[in-house]
Amino acid sequence: MRLSRFFIDAPLSLGDHELPEAQAHYIGRVLRMAEGDAVQVFDGSGQEFRGTLAEVGKKRVRVQLDEQFAGQPESPLRIHLGQGLSRGERMDWAIQKATELGVSEITPIFSERCEVRLKDERADKRLLHWRQVAISACEQCGRSSVPVIHPPLLLADWLKQAEAELKLVLHPVAEPLVSHDKPSTLAFLIGPEGGLSDAEVEQAKTAGYHAARLGPRVLRTETAPVVALAVAQQLWGDF
Repeated sequence: MRLSRFFIDAPLSLGDHELPEAQAHYIGRVLRMAEGDAVQVFDGSGQEFRGTLAEVGKKRVRVQLDEQFAGQPESPLRIHLGQGLSRGERMDWAIQKATELGVSEITPIFSERCEVRLKDERADKRLLHWRQVAISACEQCGRSSVPVIHPPLLLADWLKQAEAELKLVLHPVAEPLVSHDKPSTLAFLIGPEGGLSDAEVEQAKTAGYHAARLGPRVLRTETAPVVALAVAQQLWGDF
């Protein structure tokens, strides 16, 4: 039987640990787990821990960790996804599925046709929300490392900063993805709901990006990363 698995945002080791308030509330009040129940936890370091709940109270939950082991290996292909900002659940979906598909880093991108505007406090809240989306996806899919969610960037800044052995920008009129040799690091640029403009695609090409297409149909912004990452993992990663 699969154990309940939780991310703890603090360094873990064998022994007794009091869980942070959010996890304690979820375990005690939402899942209604009890003392003696078995759990599995991870802290993003690549290590996993098994143990049992030593105390489950209204305000406090303690876990006794008795076993430490190496977690799920990460893909040999390190992928940095530059995802055009989209509205609400579409962005959440893209981050969730990208996490499940083994992406290493995600940077939301402001581009010409982006309809989302984030400033100051709202941007900070969205960044925390996206990180929690990625954490929840890791808990579900078995990943032991949480991808880095970077603050949103203007497209021009992404093109200057992103480094990878192979850089690709998705475009419906381009060479197939399979035409490239196997890289160890990959940067994927995907446009927002309205797509990238022709000028932005040319800007990316000037910055060293190769235009690539995934097939004859134009995919939605939240579908494109799922397909692109799955194909990349099949060609060059751990699928």
